[in-house]
Amino acid sequence: MIIEIFLKGFIVTFSLIVAIGAQNAYILKLGLLKQYIGIAVSLCILFDTLLISAGVFGLGFFIQGNQLLINGIAIIGILFLCFYSFMSFRSAFKNESLEIDGKNKTNPLKQVITMLLVFTFLNPHTYLDTVLLIGGIGANIQSDLKIYFLLGAVTASSTWFMLLGFGARLLIPLFKKPITWKILDTSIGIIMLIIAYNLIGLIKY
Repeated sequence: MIIEIFLKGFIVTFSLIVAIGAQNAYILKLGLLKQYIGIAVSLCILFDTLLISAGVFGLGFFIQGNQLLINGIAIIGILFLCFYSFMSFRSAFKNESLEIDGKNKTNPLKQVITMLLVFTFLNPHTYLDTVLLIGGIGANIQSDLKIYFLLGAVTASSTWFMLLGFGARLLIPLFKKPITWKILDTSIGIIMLIIAYNLIGLIKY
């Protein structure tokens, strides 16, 4: 029973977080640039652990029933995603971020942490995935077994972010070509706009 609950938490979480989103795209870019990967991955795992724990132990029901809060988060998320999309398109056209050198950190640590905080806590999809969906499933599990579901979920999150952050360096030879960066930045810009568009559906009056 314990292994079954653990695997349930792992599979549900992994299937949801693998989808390309703002946070994943940013971690991938940091991994390619070899910038604060360990710190970024650790923060993402910590944030997921906190949010999934909150969902498993009941916070999801509060957020789900508070439309005003959902509206506020969605509006802020849309504005930020549109801004970041613009920045990504600008980067693609200006050939920015083409140097892949761990010694030259173009983004200050403070900026990296700020971006991760924004991508995590101002992105309504984060709450939908971690608190409502994953947490909602975990909340319906027998009380003394919830911890095993949570462990499975956290293991899945840790596995994914480590693969994404540290595995990105395997793609570095490909990303030494300017055209590849153009494609990545353009793709990220498009993804941000799609996510922002989808968030409009969350706003209700």
